[in-house]
Amino acid sequence: MTGTRPPMRRVLPGFGHINRYWDRTRLSMAAKVMPGEFYVSCQDEFMLTTLGSCVSACVWDPVAGVGGVNHFMLPEPGEGFEFDLKSPNDATRYGLFAMEFLINGILQHGGKRARLLAKIAGGGRVLRQTTDIGLRNIAFVRQYLLLESLQVVGEHLGGDLPRKLCFHPLTGRAQIKLLDNMTNSTIAERERQYSANLARRPQQGLVEIFDRDSP
Repeated sequence: MTGTRPPMRRVLPGFGHINRYWDRTRLSMAAKVMPGEFYVSCQDEFMLTTLGSCVSACVWDPVAGVGGVNHFMLPEPGEGFEFDLKSPNDATRYGLFAMEFLINGILQHGGKRARLLAKIAGGGRVLRQTTDIGLRNIAFVRQYLLLESLQVVGEHLGGDLPRKLCFHPLTGRAQIKLLDNMTNSTIAERERQYSANLARRPQQGLVEIFDRDSP
């Protein structure tokens, strides 16, 4: 079955800049979330991003049928950082803002805080450096979700490999694929600020981020 491509539905306000396309493998619309971006949707579509030392939170309301993903590079900015609320991308490179914008976006489109669930991924030690930025990102996102009383039902964190994340905002299904040849220009450019090369490792299969209570 080849599948018929449906008309592209309009995105929620504020997300027109997100790269959306027809995914022939999944026979579905997909949104590519880049570093510093976040995306919220009420549609039957997938959200994809590639993570090195960065972290993504997948947050959704299973009752309202709305969810989203962010992709942040560092926990928080230094002192004196300022940004324009109308153009938040500079801010959402940092976890502190990326989490706030994502959660508020979900709440604005029908989500209820008490029903929100989260899965978290990323934070790999993929760069040869003294400071493990991945661990800092992991510590931040865990602490943030704990303080905000959001229930974390799955995670795929740490290690020394980059990974590709695929998330479905209506069902909360999240899948991870560990990657091997991470010297490609796209990933290297994203994390060039850390002044290191990404690792080469054997490619791994697709991994489901299961609920913590699953057998």
